[in-house]
Amino acid sequence: MSREKEKSHIIGIIPARWASSRFPGKPLHPLLGKPLLQHVFERATLCSELDELVIATDDGRIAALCKTIGAKVIHTRSDHPTGTDRIAEAAEQCEAATHVINIQGDEPLLEPELVDALARELRNNCDLPMITAGSPLDNLELIADSNVVKLVIDQNQNALYFSRSPIPFRRNDTPSLPTYRHLGIYGYRVDFLKHFINLPPSPLEIAEGLEQLRALENSATIRVHLTEHEAIGLDSPDQVPLIESLLALSQ
Repeated sequence: MSREKEKSHIIGIIPARWASSRFPGKPLHPLLGKPLLQHVFERATLCSELDELVIATDDGRIAALCKTIGAKVIHTRSDHPTGTDRIAEAAEQCEAATHVINIQGDEPLLEPELVDALARELRNNCDLPMITAGSPLDNLELIADSNVVKLVIDQNQNALYFSRSPIPFRRNDTPSLPTYRHLGIYGYRVDFLKHFINLPPSPLEIAEGLEQLRALENSATIRVHLTEHEAIGLDSPDQVPLIESLLALSQ
């Protein structure tokens, strides 16, 4: 094992807030008899590459659940504009952390293997500032959907661009060129994360409403781990029946 690997300490942080505009109280919403956040936490505990796992929240009700399920909780401010800012504050309280993986708190079908793959990449490439994931997308309706973020990569699997528009634009038929869907999981080197949140919002970020573009506009490398997994999150109450049916099949 290299000296760099010996020094690495990777912490998984699950940001959870109560005040969602579309779904207030979402982390505690029951799915098959368990709160959403408990499903996510239990899946994340199956990750073998994380050195530590915590939940970051500003809400006492969520913190109480964390105590009940045996999760370590870090209390954060309530005025964070994004989950990235919340995990950055939490990371400051984890002195040993060299890298952070931001685990979405609304994905009860989280794939531990995906988290582990990102963690291994960070551990093996300690200078890598940022990593995320993408999966092949061939559904034309989803490709056209602005709520589904697409991405393009270079030959080293680094991100070139993320967009809500269909990318790449296919002027010519290129069967060997897939369309990739961006999966909203991120890993960061802690020092880069601290730098990133202090950068002002960038023009492309503002235009697309995608904060990862701030990193690209500031010349940061974002490695993309390609996977067949589909990250399915709970965005609104009307999705509860679908999520519960998928959970039932996975048990």
